[in-house]
Amino acid sequence: MSPTTENAAVPEAAVAAAKPPLLETVHLSRHFRVGGGLLSRAHLHAVDDVSMTIREREIVALVGESGSGKSTMARLLAQVYKPTSGEIRFQGRSLADLHGRRDQLRYRSDVPMVFQDPFASLNPVYKVAHGIMRGLKLHRPDLKDAEQRHAEAVRVVEAVGLRPGAEILERYPYEMSGGQRQRIGFAQALAYRPKLILADEPVSMLDVSIRIGLLNVMAQLREKEGVSFLYITHDIASARYVSDRVMVMYGGHVVESGPTETVLADPQHPYTQLLLEAVPDPRAPLTVTTEAARAEPPAVIDPKPGCRFRARCPLAVDACDQVTPVLQPLAAPDHQAACHVNAPGPSASAASAVS
Repeated sequence: MSPTTENAAVPEAAVAAAKPPLLETVHLSRHFRVGGGLLSRAHLHAVDDVSMTIREREIVALVGESGSGKSTMARLLAQVYKPTSGEIRFQGRSLADLHGRRDQLRYRSDVPMVFQDPFASLNPVYKVAHGIMRGLKLHRPDLKDAEQRHAEAVRVVEAVGLRPGAEILERYPYEMSGGQRQRIGFAQALAYRPKLILADEPVSMLDVSIRIGLLNVMAQLREKEGVSFLYITHDIASARYVSDRVMVMYGGHVVESGPTETVLADPQHPYTQLLLEAVPDPRAPLTVTTEAARAEPPAVIDPKPGCRFRARCPLAVDACDQVTPVLQPLAAPDHQAACHVNAPGPSASAASAVS
């Protein structure tokens, strides 16, 4: 490399480091009022104090069991729900600053959502082309006429592995399998030229034999189209297969996060360890014996301070009943856990002092 080329690379690296994340949440929370009557003061804490980042061309898996807050996070990012507190930033700009229909449409085309149920997400009355063409007309003003929109619809359908695209567009949803319908969901999102796709349990309703194909579609779209993904799943094995980073949610909190292989090879939060133990081994009998697996889910209606996993945790200490743990950096780069026992730093010190 010449000196000129080497010197030119330095500013580029500095610019990349200074660039804000594609999407960032800062202390994001969403609480729902529950109970009968207008005067009810009980609140369900679906998402509590979640800070996360997603970078360009990155697949981040958000993992947890039902009720952990994963889908609420997706709906907050999709602006289906408004935050109770905290902030969402897209390309450095707060979503609270988006005003007017044009700004809202631009964000929704940049950050579309693929839903869990491929059988309910397509209107059975219309051909496949209808939803894609309608989205192109609404979100792609650069396509001036129906001919250009049809050509783009064919392109995105073939980009998700359905060929010939022109023939697929003329089919009705009932003429397609569940896996094909879910690919159409990705094609609809891709038609908007997105920067980030929110994929909420996109393979959970599909046969195991075809799930791998959809995960490969996500990986290919990242490589060929430059799209980032927030992949929401309860299946930690599929998260390992497709994601760059993993975030584990429990009771509305992120309890562990980091590079996928680092987290799954050396899980530091007891809940992450439980999720890994629950992955079936084809050579072992289907038995679950841990007390943690049999315990009740966390109480998230007006929860008291403390770790929400403490009733299921075999490592719980006195501090777990009194102090809510926060994410603390661990030895491996970018690896964090919210655990009084395993994480170093202030949480661990508090645990030692109380116990």
